[in-house]
Amino acid sequence: MNGGQLMVVLIIAIVMVASIVKARYGIRKDRYGNEHFDHPDTAETQRLREEVKQLKERLAVLERITVEKENSLAREIEQLRER
Repeated sequence: MNGGQLMVVLIIAIVMVASIVKARYGIRKDRYGNEHFDHPDTAETQRLREEVKQLKERLAVLERITVEKENSLAREIEQLRER
């Protein structure tokens, strides 16, 4: 093989290896060319998703409590000013 043929064979080998690695790790491209990972949900992934869901619910409750306290505090201040 001369240098040109060797280069072609190496390029093809590199592309094949890259395709195998992408398939192994579940990397695919959408129609816009963005890469996405296709990993099946494991037990740990499900547990983490549930934990994130619970944390979001707790944050919503804390935000609601904070807003209610600010509103009640503002009402109390206004009542004291009126006296």
